[in-house]
Amino acid sequence: MNRENNTLLVIDDDAIVRDSIVAYLKDSGFQVLEAENGEHGLEVIRAHSPDLILCDLRMPKLDGLGVLRRVREESPETPFIVVSGAGVMADVVEALRLGASDYIIKPIVDLEVLEHAVNRSLDNAELALQNRKYRESLEEAIKSLRESLEVLRTDQKAGRQVQMKMLPKGPFQFGNFSIDYQIVPSLYLSGDFVDYFSINEHCFGFYLADVSGHGASSAFVTVLLKHMSMSLLQDYQAKGHRDAIHPSQVLSAINHNLLGSDLGKHVTVFGGVIDTRANTLTYSIGGHFPLPILSMGGESRYIEGQGLPVGLFEDAKFVDVTIDLSGPFTLTIFSDGILEVLPQETLKEKEQYLLSVIDEKADTAETVMSRLDVQDLHEAPDDIALLVLGGRAE
Repeated sequence: MNRENNTLLVIDDDAIVRDSIVAYLKDSGFQVLEAENGEHGLEVIRAHSPDLILCDLRMPKLDGLGVLRRVREESPETPFIVVSGAGVMADVVEALRLGASDYIIKPIVDLEVLEHAVNRSLDNAELALQNRKYRESLEEAIKSLRESLEVLRTDQKAGRQVQMKMLPKGPFQFGNFSIDYQIVPSLYLSGDFVDYFSINEHCFGFYLADVSGHGASSAFVTVLLKHMSMSLLQDYQAKGHRDAIHPSQVLSAINHNLLGSDLGKHVTVFGGVIDTRANTLTYSIGGHFPLPILSMGGESRYIEGQGLPVGLFEDAKFVDVTIDLSGPFTLTIFSDGILEVLPQETLKEKEQYLLSVIDEKADTAETVMSRLDVQDLHEAPDDIALLVLGGRAE
C-alpha cells in the first residue's frame, strides 16, 4: 500500500534508536518527523498534525504517558503507538487504557514488526474515520428524513382537514329516510369516500367509493370524485330537469373523466338514488364489493347486481336496478376494507358473518361498527368505509 501521503512522528530520547526507526520508516515510503523528547514532540504535533505518533514511554521531563494524555485531549483520533522496555508492562497497560492503538517492546529486533504495527494502526484509523463519516452522513440523512416526514405529516394533516370538510355532515335526514356513515383510514388520508345530497324535493342521492391504492394519491382522487359528482348535480339542477337521475349514467360520466385524467387510478362505486315519493331505490354498481346488505321484513340479504370498476375500461357499461322499499329497512354498504379485519378465514365465511350481525335495527353506522367490534380500530390494513341507509315508507 502506498504510504507516501502518511506523515509519522517518532518521539524518542535515545538518538540511536530514533535514527534507526526514522531511517527504516523513510525507506518504507513514509514521510517521517522526529523529536528528541516529549515537549518537543508536542510542538511538532501541533505544528504538523502527523497521521501517526510513535512514542517511547520512558523519557525525562514529559514521558510517553504524558504525551499520550495531551494528544488524546487535543487530537483524540490520531493513532498512537507506544514503545516500551520489557520491564515496564504496567505502563503499557496504562497507555492502552488511555487510548494507545498498539505497543512495541524494546529492543526492536525486527523492524518489519514495527512497520506492520504502523500499517495496522493507520488502517484502523482510516476505517474509524470512514465509519465516523458514514455515521455523520447517516445521521444527516436521518435528520433530513425526519424533517421531510414532519413536512409530510403537516401536509397530511392539511390534506386530512380538506378531506374531512368534503365529507357530508351526518347523520342526514330526508323525510322518513336517514343516512349515516363512518370512515376508518388505513393511513392519515383515506382512499374511501362517501357522499349524499338532495336532488329535488322528493329524491336524494348517495354513493360509497373506494379508490385503488392508499394515501395521498388515492385521497386526491376522492377530491375529483366530489368535484365531478357535484358538477353533474349542478348541471342537472341548472337545466331544471325533472326526469329521474340514472346512477348508471353518472358512473359512465365519471368513468370517462377518470380515464381522461391519466392518473392511473380506478374506483369501485356503489351509487343510488332514493325516491321518497315512490319508495324506491335505483342503484348502479361499479365493481363494488362486498355487495350492500338489505335488511327488510326480518330478513337480511345481499342485493343483486354487478358492474366493472370505474376508470379502468373505456367500454365499461353500467346498468340501473330498482328495488321497492315499502316497509322498514336498512341498507348497509361497506368498502372491501371490512373484509381485511374480520376474523373468519374464507370469503364465504366473512360474507355470512356480515349477514349474521346486521338487521333492520342496525340503523346507524356506530351500531354496525360496534356489532362488528371494529369501532375502536386505529390501524386498519385497508381503508374502511361504511354507509348505513334506513327508512320507513310514508
